[in-house]
Amino acid sequence: MGGSRTRKGSHLQPGQAGLSVVRLSQAALGGLATHVARLGYDWQAQACGIVHFGIGAFHRAHQAAYTDAAMAAGDRDWRITGVSLRSGDVAAQLDPQDGLYTLTERSGEDASTRLIGAIGQVIVAPENPSAVIAAIADPGTRIVSFTVTEKGYVRAADGSLDWSNAALASDAAGNAASRTIYGYLAAGLARRRASGLPGLTLLCCDNLADNGRQLQRLMTAYLERTEPALADWFLRECRCPSTMVDRIVPAMTDADRDWVAGKIGLVDEGAILTERFTQWVIEDDFAGPRPRWEAVGVQFVADVSAYEAAKLRMLNGAHSALAYLGLERGHAFVHQAVADPVVRPLIEKIMREEAAATLAPASGIDTFAYADRLLDRFSNSALQHRLVQIAMDGSQKIPQRWLEPLAINQAAGRMCPATLEALAAWCRHVRGDSRPVDDPRARELADIWKTKGATGISAALFGENGQFAATWVASPSALAFLDQRLA
Repeated sequence: MGGSRTRKGSHLQPGQAGLSVVRLSQAALGGLATHVARLGYDWQAQACGIVHFGIGAFHRAHQAAYTDAAMAAGDRDWRITGVSLRSGDVAAQLDPQDGLYTLTERSGEDASTRLIGAIGQVIVAPENPSAVIAAIADPGTRIVSFTVTEKGYVRAADGSLDWSNAALASDAAGNAASRTIYGYLAAGLARRRASGLPGLTLLCCDNLADNGRQLQRLMTAYLERTEPALADWFLRECRCPSTMVDRIVPAMTDADRDWVAGKIGLVDEGAILTERFTQWVIEDDFAGPRPRWEAVGVQFVADVSAYEAAKLRMLNGAHSALAYLGLERGHAFVHQAVADPVVRPLIEKIMREEAAATLAPASGIDTFAYADRLLDRFSNSALQHRLVQIAMDGSQKIPQRWLEPLAINQAAGRMCPATLEALAAWCRHVRGDSRPVDDPRARELADIWKTKGATGISAALFGENGQFAATWVASPSALAFLDQRLA
């Protein structure tokens, strides 16, 4: 604990003048800069009540930060057991630090930092799958939450479970080591049922439309195929509330960590930089106890759909458009792309006109004011939010961000030229001839491009029998628009 380190790729080296090489940990807290807000509770005395799949930067900036604040406000025994489904990177960041990390909110020259103690442990699932199942089955666990990104739900193009996926097929076959969230959940829930323990709340915090219902539908489909009796118990005893989460959290770089070290006086390999804005809206439908998140700003509502639709279509839709349009014009960061005089008008049109037109007037959302606030957030140059980070996994994102709004507008007789410009940029991106494509369907999409070419790609993707026809079948005029942009 608290030793020195040399990080590959970092310009911070042990002994460099003015910079600490002592690592954040319980033993090293005496060296933490006085301006860093300390924990307001005995974090080591708290039991874990939440298991979280996908313990990346967003979770630590959002749900873990809210949970930490709730415990500081007097709630108890809600620390989080994090689960990494693939990489051991987060465990390597947090385990040597006793689970501690700092969260810095930054806007312009203004920054404030607080210590977070909500993470109890991090399990690397491939290395210790039995520990994941045991954590789900633990009597103290009440909630299992998820930020596994859209592709973590292993969906086919029509939204159903993709049974052709090798990892899902392996889990369904009953192989010893689970590889998907469904395999781990099924094993943990079966153990709970056998022990007479109550069901759990499964809390999806990913950018899926109606995410709670989707998770319930997908989990039920998995259990009905693999263990029908457990499916009945799951539907009876567990709950899957829908949520809307919102916070911009760029991926950390070594330079970011070195900047944090200079500010806090200790090396923090788990440090997170984020914006000041944060929002979490949750459907109030839990299977059992939950943290008193409402005491620290979480909104509990009967229906999250209006919040969810506005965020998915205006914020996330604009983010994806900035990514593909901005990358084409040589930009690296969101704040650069939104300042581009060619890109910005398209982003404004997507938000203020095309996406806003799909939101129910009864929602009460002031879409113009919301767009203003989003543009301010996108322009925050203190957050180095990389466009390539947003561009990842586009095939999993565009259905809810662009194609659903396109379908709604098309049914109302409205054309969406700005969204179609962004969609054309995505099509060119997945052609893969300018940069590597990070997408679970990258090879398939590249093959379609080779087979169909510029004159047939639009119909192959968005026509009547296209790859995305389950969400949107483009009108002849929309296909002609895309064909022109892709020629």
